[in-house]
Amino acid sequence: MYDPTVARLTYRALLGRRRALILFALPVLLIVIAAAVRGFSGADDQVAVDLLGGFALATMVPIIGVIAGTGAIGPEIDDGSVVYLLSKPVKRPTIIFTKLIVAIAVTMAFSAIPTFIAGMILNGNGQQIAVAYTIAALVASIAYAAMFLLLGTITRHAVVFGLVYALVWEAVFGSLVSGARTLSVQQWSLAVAQKTATGDLVTSDVGLPVATVLLVGVTVLATWYAGQKLRSLTLAGEE
Repeated sequence: MYDPTVARLTYRALLGRRRALILFALPVLLIVIAAAVRGFSGADDQVAVDLLGGFALATMVPIIGVIAGTGAIGPEIDDGSVVYLLSKPVKRPTIIFTKLIVAIAVTMAFSAIPTFIAGMILNGNGQQIAVAYTIAALVASIAYAAMFLLLGTITRHAVVFGLVYALVWEAVFGSLVSGARTLSVQQWSLAVAQKTATGDLVTSDVGLPVATVLLVGVTVLATWYAGQKLRSLTLAGEE
């Protein structure tokens, strides 16, 4: 289910000069802000939760997920180079699964690591806040990568739709409409973070059992359907 050659090509595409600059920008900004906040206000658990939840988990993680998930396959479909990949003796589910693993790894590396560093800077992991949000970032990375990889297989405007979901649905509707939070990867990952953190500063509107089922279900269904779309694309090309 994992092809090293496909993985190497995908890593090369995702970590090219232009995308690498974008991937590095938000993590660096998070760490700079965390250092500035700590310098001006000192260690504060509530400030750490506000910054890690409001910027790291709500903005940085989904945007990096959009870049990694859609970038893992979308450009190949857009420029037609995916035909060369599909002509190789590699099973279509293997291609999707390999690209998903790469997208997850890139999203985790550029979101979870800086989240942990920022958390340690902000309050030294008081109340396990840094660890809790790092775990939330890791969990969210899996679901985001699968969702946005699927978008990359079904539309040429995957980045636009991904940003609409991440910045409009989760950030705007999620903060204004309580019902929308149930369909939010951010809230699902916060349920895991809430279980990890001590105290009552980290909260989620979704219970942990429901969040776990939804995280697993969305990841599996998105990966499966992406494989089906890639299979259909192959058949269309052969015809």
